[in-house]
Amino acid sequence: MRAEQMLRWMVAIGLVVATSVASAADSPTAAQLDPIVDTVMARYHLAGLAVGVIDHGQLIYTRTLGERVAGSGQPITPDTLFKIASNSKAMTSTLLARLVQEGKLRWDAPVRSYLPGFRMADPWVTEHMQVGDLLTHRSGLREGAGDLMLWPEPNEFTREDIVHALAYLKPAYSFRAGYAYDNLLYVVAGEVAAAAGHDRYDALLRREVFQPLGLTRCQIGAWHRDDVGNVAQPHTREHDRNLVINADDAQIPDITSAAAGGVRCSLTDMLAWARNWVAPTPQQLQWLTPEQRQILWTPYTPMPISARRRAWDGTRLYAYGYGWRIADVDGVHTVSHTGTLSGMYSAMTLLPDRKAGFVVLINSEAEDARTVLVEALTKQFTSPGDAHDVNWYADQLDQAAATTRKASTPPASQPAKADALRNQWGQWRAPWFGAITLCPKGDALRFVATKSPRLTGTVMRAGQRFLVHWDHGDADAWLNFPGDAHGSLHMSKVDPAADFSYDFEDLTFHRERGCE
Repeated sequence: MRAEQMLRWMVAIGLVVATSVASAADSPTAAQLDPIVDTVMARYHLAGLAVGVIDHGQLIYTRTLGERVAGSGQPITPDTLFKIASNSKAMTSTLLARLVQEGKLRWDAPVRSYLPGFRMADPWVTEHMQVGDLLTHRSGLREGAGDLMLWPEPNEFTREDIVHALAYLKPAYSFRAGYAYDNLLYVVAGEVAAAAGHDRYDALLRREVFQPLGLTRCQIGAWHRDDVGNVAQPHTREHDRNLVINADDAQIPDITSAAAGGVRCSLTDMLAWARNWVAPTPQQLQWLTPEQRQILWTPYTPMPISARRRAWDGTRLYAYGYGWRIADVDGVHTVSHTGTLSGMYSAMTLLPDRKAGFVVLINSEAEDARTVLVEALTKQFTSPGDAHDVNWYADQLDQAAATTRKASTPPASQPAKADALRNQWGQWRAPWFGAITLCPKGDALRFVATKSPRLTGTVMRAGQRFLVHWDHGDADAWLNFPGDAHGSLHMSKVDPAADFSYDFEDLTFHRERGCE
């Protein structure tokens, strides 16, 4: 199809507005955007921040602040690489769309036609899950099911392990009957791409997405930190200081979760990626046709609308497409996604009818900072006369968090005596997670996961219950020991509000043998 025909089709289906382009005079100015960025940076004490804004198809604003490593003097620049986390999902879905366009893949084909070893717990779902279903979070799995095979990093789980493990993850609801965010099926989608494209996922993504769009700094797969250079490190806030966590080694590995959240890109590249969606060139419309673009942005799975989203944005439609979230904000059509990893946060929001959008990249623990910044930037387009400033949104989040903190105060605990739990000593195994050991070390009882070295901790007693306190200090878990030698061990989050990727609730362990 010729580029002119593609553009007319794109206008017809609503991906481009069939009106004259508005004057740039109504675009947000630096005088309006700088105070928003500065206030968020200062209020949340971020290590580093990169922001870029597009309006009417043109780049109108970029801003970088802070450092790649706190205290290093190495500034964030538009070329600094950040982990974009789950913003990688749209790149994975786009890779699949390219393969569909090339006739190598079908959206409606059964997953098993590309991965014969694919199994879900329900045989009917195994046979009927299509390639498109991998991308829509409606598989029936619990939110975050199996994520303990992906995080915390590093671990020893492979993509083959994930495909094998799906058969042991019990559904929480019926197939295609509701929304629950999952990462594992995006890993499977990456393996489908590899099978259909006859190459590794990382090689395909570079060839089919990065290179045609000129995303020259984006990285996937294995690469060398110092050869690439200018790489931001993740941070946490502790004792009024930003401290690096999960620092990169010199050799960056090809992580198992790549297709779900393993891409790193610069602000410059993310803005080029965004412009491809809101103001594609004729060449980009040949690279990915309007038909495939519409498929990616079709709402497939309705998503819950929070009270806050209703109050702040008046949202009445919120749904998941293929790697994208689709919503109305103040009556304006938006397409967006966020990305979250420990110490790294990202966001991309597009307003297709205006050919506008923005990108946010942060190398800090910054959930609230991202929420506030995205809201304030979105309002510049959807409700420019909105009276609320950054601090109003931040105060609203603080008030909500104060209530949550009171409700989730951790229980008082102390190290359990190993001898008191002698009946629980041994090696245990869960079908999808593999082996753990509960064995004494001195007077303490230690929990050690064989394939996930960071899931190591000390068993603690809290009243009449037991929990494991992880050495990494995050998301402690209850241990629900069996009452007899043949029973099973179950786990659950101590803090119900902890990140859903700590999916302890999906684990059922059975004892295999005693401690050596």
